[in-house]
Amino acid sequence: MADFYSLKVKNIKALTPSAVAVTFDIPEELFQTFAFSAGQYITIKKELKGKELRRAYSISSSPKSDSITIGIKKVDKGGFSDYANTKLAIGDVLEVMPPEGRFVFHRSDKPKNIAAFAAGSGITPIMSIAETVLDSHPENTFVLVYGNKSEKETMFYTALVKLQLDHSDRFFVYFTNSEKRSDDSLFGRIDVSTVNYALKNKHKNVDFDGYYLCGPESMIHLVSDTLKENEVASDKIHFELFTTTEIKDELPVSADGEAQIEVTVDDETFSFTMDKKMLVLDAVLKENIDAPYSCQGGVCSSCIARITEGKAEMEKNQILTDGEIAEGFILTCQAHPTTATLKVNYDDV
Repeated sequence: MADFYSLKVKNIKALTPSAVAVTFDIPEELFQTFAFSAGQYITIKKELKGKELRRAYSISSSPKSDSITIGIKKVDKGGFSDYANTKLAIGDVLEVMPPEGRFVFHRSDKPKNIAAFAAGSGITPIMSIAETVLDSHPENTFVLVYGNKSEKETMFYTALVKLQLDHSDRFFVYFTNSEKRSDDSLFGRIDVSTVNYALKNKHKNVDFDGYYLCGPESMIHLVSDTLKENEVASDKIHFELFTTTEIKDELPVSADGEAQIEVTVDDETFSFTMDKKMLVLDAVLKENIDAPYSCQGGVCSSCIARITEGKAEMEKNQILTDGEIAEGFILTCQAHPTTATLKVNYDDV
């Protein structure tokens, strides 16, 4: 299930002093394997200092492109984002898992009005979504509010300005900077007034079909709450959380004792005993079972599995809906067993 493919780095472009755009060449025989919807991400596997790291990065390029581009902001020292910004070179080969993810925009034959709110590296999937929205229908419009510290720290700034010039009647971007004032930007972080300025002032007569939010958890909650206060239906609000660190925090434990685990992956079933204080995914990987995973922080969807027997409790969930949880789905990187027996199936998702 967790198949990786060797892809060559085609290009590396500096976006800011601490971020790069990395483009992978996709061989013709892998075009179908790496086909994606706007908003999805890829997982990269790399061994550094004797330790295997897996990192999920959203795709910024259009699904129509014959290559895949991701944006990588340096958020750690000695981790993969540091390596990508300082040592990765054109021609290098990385192990990459095919695209996945639920934060997507689907093309439609009908005109759509879309609004997006992004902060920092949260712009990455929004780039792909914006290009797809504008390309899908000649009457589609896209409104973007994008927050950063300064223009210098704004990823894809040049590309966004070009989109605005190319589609001046359909693409509208409002940059907002929290540390440095600029004549072309709002000042401050994205807050209630910023949301209302874009939607109730500048575009008050537009009936938006969807809202895409990507960035830190605090921004997502603020924008989502503001939209709901403005009577926007929950099913129109789509979001993806971007963490600010690559290091997983220690999570509180909720159960004691041991659990008998049965795991199904790629039509194979494995059984073992684990401490309930452990996370299911950690225990699975400790048994050398090749289960799918990426971020290990509860912000992607790679490690989803279905519970077929028993119960588990998640410490964090930014992905699954209440309906999916009721159907037995869990993020195994966030789940502790709470029953003596737990059976999970990675194939039945």
